[in-house]
Amino acid sequence: MSNGTRTAPRCAALVGPYLSGKTTLLESLLMATGQLARKGSVQDGTSAGDASAEALTRHMSTEVSVHTCDHLGDTWHILDCPGSIELAGETARALMVADVAVVVCEPVPEKATMLAPLLRFLDEHAIPHLLFVNKVDQLGSGDVRVADLMTALEGVSQRPLVLRQVPIRQGRAVTGYVDLVSERAYRYCAGAKSETVPMPDAVLSRERAARQDLLEALADFDDALLEQLLDDVSPPPADVYRQLSRDVAEDLIVPVFLGSAQNDHGVRRLLKALRHEAPRVGVTARRLGLEATGVLVQPFRIHHAPHSGRLAYCRVWQGEVADGQALGPDRVGGVFALGGGAPAKITSAGAGAVVALAKLEHAQPGALLSARGEAGTPLSWPAAAEPVHTLAVRAEQRADEVKLTGALAKLLDEDPDLRLVLEDGEMALSGQGAVHLGIALDRLRSRFGLAVSSRPPAVPYRESIRRTVAEHARFKRQSGGHGQFADVHLTVAPLDRGEGFRFEDKVVGGAIPRSFIPAVEDGAREALASGPLGFPVVDVSVTLTGGQFHSVDSSEQAFRTAGRMAVQAALTKAEPVLLEPVLLVTATAPAEFTAKVQRLLSGRRGQILGFDVRPGWSEWDQVSACVPQADMGDFIVDLRSLTLGLGSYTARFDHLAELVGRLADRVVEGRQAGYAAQ
Repeated sequence: MSNGTRTAPRCAALVGPYLSGKTTLLESLLMATGQLARKGSVQDGTSAGDASAEALTRHMSTEVSVHTCDHLGDTWHILDCPGSIELAGETARALMVADVAVVVCEPVPEKATMLAPLLRFLDEHAIPHLLFVNKVDQLGSGDVRVADLMTALEGVSQRPLVLRQVPIRQGRAVTGYVDLVSERAYRYCAGAKSETVPMPDAVLSRERAARQDLLEALADFDDALLEQLLDDVSPPPADVYRQLSRDVAEDLIVPVFLGSAQNDHGVRRLLKALRHEAPRVGVTARRLGLEATGVLVQPFRIHHAPHSGRLAYCRVWQGEVADGQALGPDRVGGVFALGGGAPAKITSAGAGAVVALAKLEHAQPGALLSARGEAGTPLSWPAAAEPVHTLAVRAEQRADEVKLTGALAKLLDEDPDLRLVLEDGEMALSGQGAVHLGIALDRLRSRFGLAVSSRPPAVPYRESIRRTVAEHARFKRQSGGHGQFADVHLTVAPLDRGEGFRFEDKVVGGAIPRSFIPAVEDGAREALASGPLGFPVVDVSVTLTGGQFHSVDSSEQAFRTAGRMAVQAALTKAEPVLLEPVLLVTATAPAEFTAKVQRLLSGRRGQILGFDVRPGWSEWDQVSACVPQADMGDFIVDLRSLTLGLGSYTARFDHLAELVGRLADRVVEGRQAGYAAQ
């Protein structure tokens, strides 16, 4: 950037499960680098990372926030990413432009499973990452052994984990650590740099064993180091640091650090590791295969600001982007530095910078933009997640309906994981859960000033018939001029489920002119829009068998009306039956929760089809079932509450099934009550 730093800025993403302490770690990092004079608090609503109204209300990160700091001559952009599983798409898109990720977790072996989806994503995309075990002060109070924690973490990582530190304990308290590369012991100092202390005798055996494990893990990727170990030669720390730096950059290993963000313990050691072991922007660009010449920019987030308009948050991979420069089909209308507060306008930004660019109206997250045009979206860019929760939304004031449509278009532009569909006259907003949709609704209210209401969407019930009925209808009307006349005979019959609608013409002898027969079909279709039970009618055939016409008074409109009258009358006599949509649901969760998932599906009138190992996932299962759509409304909420937040599912329409008895009566009564209230 144009701030005179000696090296290109680097980018680190802070990620981890909800309540792991990411935003608290951000506060400590910003204070340690002099960016903050005083740490804020998530609970008090004073943290730098949770400044939006939605984040303050929920005491959690609801979007990626960008912060900039300087450390020993290096400029760092830190992306504080949401921890909620419902906002995983926002986190994934930010990770795609980071040089390194810091995965924050708690020192609780039972919670290690919560890291599985995140670590899998990092490894699938070869994103270098470190683990920061936060809240290390709780190790003593919970009698947790670091060895047990490492075993649990290794069970959810595809890459080998290497412990970089062992804790020093005094009684039940963790007071410091030993660095396994330098073999120096340190004592934590609250709010300050840890101080060097003599190595305690009590930790010496643990330190030697852990260091040997570290060296053996590194030797798997370096023959020279392996020979030294076989010759019982201890490699110098400088060689070990170099090997660590190379292996981290290639995502071969995952270093594990200990600390407490709340007490500023281990934070400066983490900064040192990032400085020496995290790759620089050129290395990251080569990892991603971005080797074009000239300016290359990649958006990862879109934000519609009240005063600046549409802003594309971008990583500059190479070259220098300036105000007024052509990028893709657009021209940059402003370059803004991102530092945690309001974006500040600057003239240009160089390779490595994370900035906001204005007026890129066509830019989408993942697209590669250059002065020569848009170079497409890399195949590795994460796809939008399939929706798992839906709400019907509407403006409380009819005058705001057009405004609501425009506001929703902006929200969908910002968040690819939101979907909007119109079905049965409803505007249905779909996303990743109640929290995800709640944030979207709050943004409609706070950012766009819209009063909106929401409710569960209507289930798209249908109805059909059970028997065949022949019906005759005559439409006759006289007025001052030409009258209206049409006479039809038709047969309405049920079809097999899923066949839809079929119209047949079996009129003989010219009883009805050929020009009027399409109008009869149109009238039949109109009648099927709402049957005797109040729902669209499906899987029926209508056969026109005869009728009469008048040479003067007959018209297409008259035959359309007669066709509608005949079908409506026939449907009431043909034993109408209510049909409910049934979905094929595939729920995924860690194998330890499979039985709970099966019970949850069965309790929602689900027919279990079976379960199997989730392809490519160790110790995860997937359960398949056919479940009525009416019972899926808040399924994701219950599923996640049973599975540490890890469960998810996909669903697609499978078939329509007859619904009878009291359940059907309640549905029909509700439909009729809705008509009466209109």
